[in-house]
Amino acid sequence: MSEQKKTILITNDDGYFSDGIKCLFKGLSRIARVYMVAPDQEQSASSHSLTLNRPLRVHKIDKDCYITDGTPTDCVMLAIHLLFKKKRPDMIISGINHGSNMGDDVTYSGTVAAAIEGSILGIPSIAASMANYELGTKLDQAAKFIAKFVKLYDKLKIDPATFININFPLNDGRSYKKYEITKLGMRQYKDIIIHKTDPRGKAYYWIGGRAKWKTTRGSDFEAIQRKVVSITPLKLNFTDFDSMEELRKIKMNF
Repeated sequence: MSEQKKTILITNDDGYFSDGIKCLFKGLSRIARVYMVAPDQEQSASSHSLTLNRPLRVHKIDKDCYITDGTPTDCVMLAIHLLFKKKRPDMIISGINHGSNMGDDVTYSGTVAAAIEGSILGIPSIAASMANYELGTKLDQAAKFIAKFVKLYDKLKIDPATFININFPLNDGRSYKKYEITKLGMRQYKDIIIHKTDPRGKAYYWIGGRAKWKTTRGSDFEAIQRKVVSITPLKLNFTDFDSMEELRKIKMNF
């Protein structure tokens, strides 16, 4: 990293009032010029959605801090086109999320979606989450780890098309020392649709249930289970190149 401070855009899906983004702003402000553009309310599981069917509002709430009534992806889009018209930020960091974003869940995550949008724009991006988050969980050590990672980032020579997904195990008050480079794990939900009846006798449904993870060696979940920080490099390109080659071997007559 050069001596000149980086400019970093931060956002999240828990909302601007969350402990995670406050700790992140404080931790990164020691090493960078930080701008925050975050949702004005929780946007968990919003995935990579853009708001196209209504106008968006943006309000400045403090120096370099803005909120909007949109999704995390909206936050990135608005920030780039309103705050960074002349020069894009050096990095986008989304989080620190209250709860893990591992395995299949990255496809639902608004936290990860903001990092995806950054990678699409060619901006180095990171999504960060605290696994097993409970109200009052300490997040300052996670913010310090992210700040150290940012300092090292330029030396890693990572393609901006690759974004980094970091998950932290619960903190015991000490700094995080152990980490592993991991792959996405797999999880299954039991009782994913919960059927209930309201006082008027009408049915309603909750999407949720109990998650069951497969403890796969080298996965993000396995690292977190062993109380090690998980760092997973991800790409948006879903192309299955092996299947492409197989399909090319078959002549399909229509």
